[in-house]
Amino acid sequence: MQVAFDDYAWAAGVATELVNTTAEVWQGEDHLADLAALLTFSDLHGDQPGINGTLSALARRARTADLHAVHMLRKTLRDLIDHPDRDRLIAGATTLTQPALGATLVPDPAHEDRTRWAAPLNGEATVADALSLICGIGILGVVHTLGEQRFRQCSSPTCRGAFIDTTRPGRRRYCMPGLCGNRVNVANHRARQAATRESNTTPH
Repeated sequence: MQVAFDDYAWAAGVATELVNTTAEVWQGEDHLADLAALLTFSDLHGDQPGINGTLSALARRARTADLHAVHMLRKTLRDLIDHPDRDRLIAGATTLTQPALGATLVPDPAHEDRTRWAAPLNGEATVADALSLICGIGILGVVHTLGEQRFRQCSSPTCRGAFIDTTRPGRRRYCMPGLCGNRVNVANHRARQAATRESNTTPH
């Protein structure tokens, strides 16, 4: 398995998804509570050039200790996102990339006869090591390309999630836009309706 440096947006997305599996975000329900959930997560996020099923294969071999290691990684990631000091992000993400065997040039699947930089994973790595490398590359890529201001907490007043914004305009507000954004829109709509009803029933 190898993680390409220019796939940082995808890798940062994996970091965001991992951070937001916690019971804190889901109001008591941990979405990464057991090995089966870890496999589901790996299957969902491992379809990427250079990964090609490796993440899922590592998850299938995982034991309870590996799941605990992923939980610790999740905690580390959340701490980095919550305290986005540039030097701290770089130092933390560099530590996360330690399972890599340096850097190398690999074929670029999008351009024939071209290469790109990638970090290969060592042969004895676990699923926690693989996720650590992916997330480390994601954080470093975002800091370098987009800046530390892209690490944010969810803007929904009822959500405890966090995210790394890799969108081009950089205006993302919610950790799960389809969920948190819709909840805010529904709440605002109901508030407007209530205000309209109150205005219509108030004597003039």
